[in-house]
Amino acid sequence: MSVSVSVRCPACRRAHLYSAPSYPCACGASVTAPLDRDGTPTPVTHRSWDDEWVTVRCPACDRAGQWPRPELGCPCGTVLRIPVARAGTAPRPAEGSVTIRTALDAVTAAALHLRRLGHRDLRRADQRPPSGIGLAAPGLLAQVDPSARPATLRDVECLWLTAMTESADCVYFSVCGYAEDARARADALGIALFVLDLTGTSRPVNAVADELNAAAGA
Repeated sequence: MSVSVSVRCPACRRAHLYSAPSYPCACGASVTAPLDRDGTPTPVTHRSWDDEWVTVRCPACDRAGQWPRPELGCPCGTVLRIPVARAGTAPRPAEGSVTIRTALDAVTAAALHLRRLGHRDLRRADQRPPSGIGLAAPGLLAQVDPSARPATLRDVECLWLTAMTESADCVYFSVCGYAEDARARADALGIALFVLDLTGTSRPVNAVADELNAAAGA
């Protein structure tokens, strides 16, 4: 979530409240440059390629990306470069710290749990699932369903079929749980099912998911 900081223009002394923009990571999570509350904004007098970009790590998949450096245009005509904390390295939230308000929040929470299970090289899945958002890692395909309905039998079977074509295991994360026939089918196919609560915590709802957590010490 973006944090607002108070910025005073050194030219006209006008005060502004600034929030850094967010950008979508390849994994689907939202990335925002962490702002330095104690830093001093500096007027932009000339531009160079290196100064225009800042490296920020995705809080979900830990992927480092180059994003536009935060800037604020004052009505007086001065453009201010906003300082970024720790040279653009974003702090990594622990699981459960991502309050789920949007679909991207759900993806972030799921990615955090997958990292705890040992899947570090997360990315957006090549094939888009019929519903929700797909994540992939070597040997794994995950589906994140942020919709306001329980995941259906078809949702679970489509994930399994796609995973089979890629010779990968599969994991399903749902915000609103699963229909009874979907749970039964997942048990038969060996699909790990997790429910994401609104605090971002992933809760296993079948034995396969329990075994994954136990194996990773999650």
